[in-house]
Amino acid sequence: MAASIVFALFTIMVVFFNYYSIENQFWFPELASNWGDMDTATLMTLIISGIVFVVLSLFICYCLIRFRHRENSKAEYQIGNNKVEGWLIALTTIGVIALLAPGLMVYSQLINEPEDSLRIEAIGEQWTWSFRLPGADNTFGKTNPKHFGIKNSFGLDPDDKYAQDDILIQSSTLHLPVNQPIALSLRSKDVLHDFYVPQFRVKMDLVPGQLTNLWFEPTVEGEYEILCAEYCGLQHTYMRGLVVVESEEKYKQWLSEQIIFANTSLNLPPDADKQEIVSGEMLSIRLGCTACHSIDGSNGIGPSWKGVAGEERTLSNGEKVIADHYYLEESIVSPNSKVLQDYPPIMPSYGLSHEELDQIVEYIETLNETNE
Repeated sequence: MAASIVFALFTIMVVFFNYYSIENQFWFPELASNWGDMDTATLMTLIISGIVFVVLSLFICYCLIRFRHRENSKAEYQIGNNKVEGWLIALTTIGVIALLAPGLMVYSQLINEPEDSLRIEAIGEQWTWSFRLPGADNTFGKTNPKHFGIKNSFGLDPDDKYAQDDILIQSSTLHLPVNQPIALSLRSKDVLHDFYVPQFRVKMDLVPGQLTNLWFEPTVEGEYEILCAEYCGLQHTYMRGLVVVESEEKYKQWLSEQIIFANTSLNLPPDADKQEIVSGEMLSIRLGCTACHSIDGSNGIGPSWKGVAGEERTLSNGEKVIADHYYLEESIVSPNSKVLQDYPPIMPSYGLSHEELDQIVEYIETLNETNE
């Protein structure tokens, strides 16, 4: 009898906890896309599973009471019961169909994107995001791993005529027009990643060597965080981006300010010194440096670049150093030889050329000037 009471109390606690969680905190954030059916399918699954859980728990409590041990009582042996087995098969079949049907209905919509969708490609790499849109020809240019490099982070074929007007978003911030279907193609440059925006109810893996797809329609203007939902290395938690959903007019204005592939080598100021600085900024974005090193003084997995140049810094062994040009170069070439205090020695060496190294260091040094 005591066991049945404990089990019944446990069942009541589980039901109450789940109800309280849904009502208060452990539920999806406010919906900002067309995928309200995702919530419906999840809720139906939870309700059906909850009913089955409660019924089975009550049945177990009944059995614990009805068939508890009694003195001089013998159990009745039965070979089988076709009627009971038939009911169990029927109820199980109905339950499985009820669980599968909502998900299959949503999945059938998910794999059939609207014809008027805005096509965008999202590229994931340790530990940053970048994006590409087709140009006026509405055709993506060809890509090939052999073309990947610091000066061609998208791997576009320079001889492909369709690649020339591709719009390149070399940052983790993507702008989208509200109430416009978005067809997103996903690819990874290194390991498994996962594109996830909780408010949009979309989530899809990025698999190296494969192209995966999803679509959604943002319905509420605002800013939404992109998360990587697949462990991808030590700095996985910092692999975040931003989706800005805005009006059609603002989106077109933003789009007009982006560079196309044909102009990437021309998108530099005429002044030679400024060319180095802009090249360093673009290089730091392409390499994903800003995933760990902020430029606004905020804390990250690595020290902020704001105000670091020329300052006295304390190393992990207590030694004091001046973060001059040579120290910054050494910290990029051999990042774990002189690690700053309170930061982990996890930065890889990127094998940069001397020219690329100078560009990044000069860019870091300008962050002092812009904040004086």
